Amino acid sequence: MDIAIRREKQIKAWKRDWKIELIEKINPNWIDLHGAIDVLASLMQEAGPRLSPR
Repeated sequence: MDIAIRREKQIKAWKRDWKIELIEKINPNWIDLHGAIDVLASLMQEAGPRLSPR
């Protein structure tokens, strides 16, 4: 969680053009990934400790 927060703060400080470039590099068609993230989070929660970091 700390790594994610650190990364979010780092990206937040970037200029808008840099953020757009990053998005387009990873997701060039700007596909909405919200649903996929929800599904993944649900699966991880159901799996419980089996998917916890080692």
